[in-house]
Formats: sequence, C-alpha cells, structure tokens
Amino acid sequence: MRVTVQDIINRLTEPAGFLESKVDRVTAGSADAVVRGIAVTFAASYSVLQRAVEVGANLVITHEGTFYSHQEEYEGLEASPVFQDKLRLMESGDLTVYRFHDAPHRYVPDIMTQGLVQALDWEDYVDKHLQTAAIVTLPEEMSLPDIAEFVKRKLNLPYLRYVGDRSSTCSRIGITVGYRGGGAHSIPLCLKESLDLLIAGEGPEWETPEYMGDAAAQGRGPSLLLLGHAASEEPGMACVADRLREFFPGIPIHDIPPGPLIRVI
Repeated sequence: MRVTVQDIINRLTEPAGFLESKVDRVTAGSADAVVRGIAVTFAASYSVLQRAVEVGANLVITHEGTFYSHQEEYEGLEASPVFQDKLRLMESGDLTVYRFHDAPHRYVPDIMTQGLVQALDWEDYVDKHLQTAAIVTLPEEMSLPDIAEFVKRKLNLPYLRYVGDRSSTCSRIGITVGYRGGGAHSIPLCLKESLDLLIAGEGPEWETPEYMGDAAAQGRGPSLLLLGHAASEEPGMACVADRLREFFPGIPIHDIPPGPLIRVI
C-alpha cells in the first residue's frame, strides 16, 4: 500500500482535532513523498538524522525544532557550517522532517504526559489527567530520595536535580512535561492539588525552584524533581512510535531517542 507523508500526518493529527499551529509542519522534504520508513524522536539532532538514514527511514517525526528555534526561525543561522552540514545531510539522505509538537499535547489525555506516566509504571495511580499535567497518588508514601532513585532507574537517567527537604515523604505527585515547570503553571498546580512533589521537565530556575526553596526553608512542602526537557518527553514520543506501528504495520517504525545531551563534569 502506497503511504505518503501526508497520510501519516493526517492520522497523527486526527486525535487533536482542528489545530492552528505555526510549528507543526513539514520543515524539510515533501508531504507528497512516499514513506519507506519512519524515525520518531524527541529532537532531530545530527546524530539522530544519521541513524535515520542508516536504518532506511525517509520520514523523521520530531517533537522539537530541527534548527535550534521553537518557531523554526533560521535568520542568522544560514552562514553557520553546523546549519549547512545538517541541511546537506537531510538532502543527501532524502529525508522529510515533520515537526509534531502542538498536536500531541492536544490529545486527551496529552500523549506526552501519558508517555511519562507509563514509563514510570504509574498508570494505575493516576487520579486525573489535566490538560497540562497528571495527578498521581501512590498507594504508600515514599521518601524523596527513594522516589528520585526510582525515577532515575525507570527513565535510565544518570542524575536528577531537586529542590526540597530530602527527609520529606511523598504520595501525591504532579507530573508535567517539557517547559511546563515555570512558576505561572507549576505553583498554582501544587497549591490547588495539594501536592507533596512535582516532577517536571524544566522551567526558569528563578521561579518554581525559588518557591520550593522558600517553602523548604519554612519547613513546608512541596518538593521538586527536574528531569530535563528531553527526558520528560522522550517517553511520549515512544508512545507516538507505538501508535504508528498500530496504524501502519507495513512500514518500519524506529524510535530513536537522541540520548542525554547535557552532561555533568
């Protein structure tokens, strides 16, 4: 069966309904291209694109931008040899790149958040899915260090960052992904849902972490675990890959996470 890039896009965006998005679009190649294989990733890094070519994929579905800009604005980048080499790789590999960012966050529940909950094996403990978070109540309280070790093991992370009292115990947990760790979103969420702990991707360090630090200094909760943007959303893109395997069983689907980028020295 002949399947084009546009066929894939139509199936992926259907659960989101009508959506006006400036970023969800084909950023390289053609929507008319016939799909031979698909690589699904959080970020279409140079190494991910190389691996996509190696496995024979000609469609790359990426959650984040290819050229270092959420809005895919490239002004000032064209002269960079890094930009040009990446562009040449996409052209020589006959790759079409589709940015799939806003639509997955419009799924009900948000498939990016759902993916993280599933990766943590906490589906049975979800009290409710909000538009921008999931609220989990564990059957037994766990210490903050024990939860941190559990999360690191489940997500295969070398480290986590935290704010709060290490001796605190947690059972009611908020889970939010990507850049939703900012104060305007996270602090009201913690208050409204009476959270013991917030697990987030990232956000400005002078907002939610400062609030959590002040709370800890006053002998209060909640605490905060920061996974990093990619680590929080890679499980969601793995869920996207699984759905594509159900929808298009005749097409090879490759989940290619970019792996840890920011390291500790």
